[in-house]
Amino acid sequence: METVPDLSESLRNLGAIGPVPAAAWDGPRRWWHGPLDVEGLAIGSVQAAATALNALTASRRYQVSAVRTAHSFDSLGHLRIDGRPAVGFAPLSGFRRTSDGWIRLHANYPHHAARLLEALSVSAEGQVAGALLDLTALEAEALINAGGGVAAAVRSRAAWIDAPGHGAVASLPWIDTHPAPGPAPAGKQWRPSSDPGRPLLGLRVLDLTRVIAGPTATRLLGALGADVLRIDPPQIPELPDAFIDSGFDKRSAVADFGNAVDLERVRGLAATADVVVLGYRAGALESFGLDAQALAQDRGDVIVATLSAWGAGPWGQRRGFDSLVQAASGIAAGYGTTNDGGWRPGALPVQALDHATGYGLAAAVLALLAERQANGRGGVARMSLARTAEELFRLGPAGGEGTDSPLPEPDYRQMDSTHGVLRLVGPPLTVDGSPLGYSTAPVTYGSSEPAWLSRP
Repeated sequence: METVPDLSESLRNLGAIGPVPAAAWDGPRRWWHGPLDVEGLAIGSVQAAATALNALTASRRYQVSAVRTAHSFDSLGHLRIDGRPAVGFAPLSGFRRTSDGWIRLHANYPHHAARLLEALSVSAEGQVAGALLDLTALEAEALINAGGGVAAAVRSRAAWIDAPGHGAVASLPWIDTHPAPGPAPAGKQWRPSSDPGRPLLGLRVLDLTRVIAGPTATRLLGALGADVLRIDPPQIPELPDAFIDSGFDKRSAVADFGNAVDLERVRGLAATADVVVLGYRAGALESFGLDAQALAQDRGDVIVATLSAWGAGPWGQRRGFDSLVQAASGIAAGYGTTNDGGWRPGALPVQALDHATGYGLAAAVLALLAERQANGRGGVARMSLARTAEELFRLGPAGGEGTDSPLPEPDYRQMDSTHGVLRLVGPPLTVDGSPLGYSTAPVTYGSSEPAWLSRP
C-alpha cells in the first residue's frame, strides 16, 4: 500500500500517543487532480484523529477510509436539504481583478458583505469590480480589512514567504500542544465508555466555533458520543446550511456575551466542561475570560483546543477563511489556469484547509484526553488554517507511485430533521471495519438549553 504522511507527529511529544502506531487506512491514495498532495493532507489529518482515538481507548479498532475521507471533505457539497443542494459561496465572494493582479473576497455573511461595500465606498455589488480596478491587490486588501471586511490579495508562494503572516506560523508544529498551567483538581475524571461506537459518552464539549474547521472537529467528537453543546452569539447567526452540515450529534444554544447573565452561564459551562473548543480570532474572547490562557489557568484538568485563520503574530487579529488563506499563501496562484481570458487564480477542489484543521483539532483533543487519562493533567492545543497551508506545501507535489483513482458514489444516508429530510455523508472513520455514523440530526438553531446532559 502507498504511504501517507504521518500528521500525528505533532502529537508525539505526548507520552500517551508517542508509542501508538499510526492508525491503518484503506482505499485509493489519489483522486483529486492538482499540483499539491491534498489527498495526503486529508488522509493524514483523519489518520491523526484515529491514531489519537486508538491511544485513548488502548485499541487498534479505529481506522480510516480514504473514500469516506474524500466524501467527508466535501460534506456540504453532498448535503441535500429536502432535495435541494446546500448554499455555498455568495455571489460577491470569489476572485476579483485589481489594477495589478487579483484579490479574493469573502462575503458569505451579510455583515461582511456590508462592510466590504462600505470599505470600497460603493452601494451595490455591481460597483465592486470597478472600485477594485482602481486599487492594487495589496491596497484593496488593506482597505477592506481595515473596514472590518474580509479579503486577501492573491500572492505568489514567494511573496507569502516574505510576508509577516508567514513567519508567525511557519516555525510552529502543525498541532501546537502545551500542558495546562492551572492546578489539577483531585477527584474522578471522565473515562472512555466501553461502547466502541460511542467511546466518548459522557464527555462534555463546549463548542465556541463557527464556519467549518471548528464545527468539523466537534461534529466528529459528537459522532463518537460526546455531549457537544455549541454556543453562538444571537447578533450574528451562523449561515443556515453550514450549520446543518456541521450540526450532527450536537446541540445548539445562543448566548450574548455582552449580557451578564448569559456570560455567567457560559462561564459556568466552561468551568464544568471536559473540553472547550475555541474558533474565534485572537483576542476576541479575552475580555470575557473565555480565551485559552484564562481557561487553562483556572483549571489544570481542562482541555482547550483553539484555532484561528492566521495564527498569532501581526495577522492574528485579521478575519480569515479557508479561501482567503489559499489566496494569501500561494495555493491560489499554484492552482491558477490560463485560457482565452488570460491567467486566473484557482482553488483547491474542496475546503481542505478547513477540514484538515478540523480533524487535526479533534486529534489534539483525543490525544490530550489520553494524556490526561495517564497523568490527570489537561492541556492546550493551538492550530491555524495558515499553518495547515504550510503543512500542505511541506507534503510537496502530488505524484509518486500509482495513479489517480475515480471515487465510487458516496454511501449516502438519510435522516429526518426539523430542517426536512437530509441526505448526508458520514464521518471518515471505521470502527472494527464498520463505518462510523451520526446518531442524531441537526437541531433547530439556538433551540437547546444551555446546560449539560446527565452523564451516563
